[in-house]
Amino acid sequence: MATRSSRLSLALLLVLGAAGLCAAQDYDFFYLVLQWPGSYCDTKQSCCYPKSGKPVADFGIHGLWPNRNDGSYPQNCNPGDEFDPSKVSDLLSSMRTHWPTLACPTNDGVRFWGHEWEKHGTCASDVFDEHSYFQAALNLRDKLGVLQALAAGGVNPDGGYYTMGQIKDAIQQGTGFEPYVECNRDESGNSQLYQLYFCVDASGKQLEDCPVLPHGRGCGNRIEFPAF
Repeated sequence: MATRSSRLSLALLLVLGAAGLCAAQDYDFFYLVLQWPGSYCDTKQSCCYPKSGKPVADFGIHGLWPNRNDGSYPQNCNPGDEFDPSKVSDLLSSMRTHWPTLACPTNDGVRFWGHEWEKHGTCASDVFDEHSYFQAALNLRDKLGVLQALAAGGVNPDGGYYTMGQIKDAIQQGTGFEPYVECNRDESGNSQLYQLYFCVDASGKQLEDCPVLPHGRGCGNRIEFPAF
């Protein structure tokens, strides 16, 4: 016959197991959000280069965000799990290059990365610890090769204007996936290519077609691709 303590232990395990299951089911996929630095900087607000210097002229990572199929998303899931730069010490060089901060005042990126981990990364603790979260985003970005795909389709960051179809077709042809395209406005009010949203399965490893699209700023059909 089970003792009272063993029954309590079993009940506790069932509760903990159920809690873990809920956490694992609290999102359905990820958005991998890539940002063009030229469009971040070419606004009335402008930008500040990080302490490491001007970033490379390529799409950088904004974040890897868990989302649900109904369009909602979890956030700030474990306030006690604060970002620790020492846990990603071997990735910092790649993060400075491919996940740069352009916010003012000039900084080293730690606050930006901390925000991304604490708001978004901690909500996927069933598949990621801090190191694997940042590693996964870097790997996915490299796998896509967005700038190369655009160039192969004749879409270049030369200050010229392109249609939405040209942009999406080039990326689809080069990567195999159609992104959601978000635009912002330059100082003159022109629509410009700002962010690209790609979808990643719940394991955080495989790109997939998006089950639901985000709500970003519309672009129109005359989109500037500014130089950087």
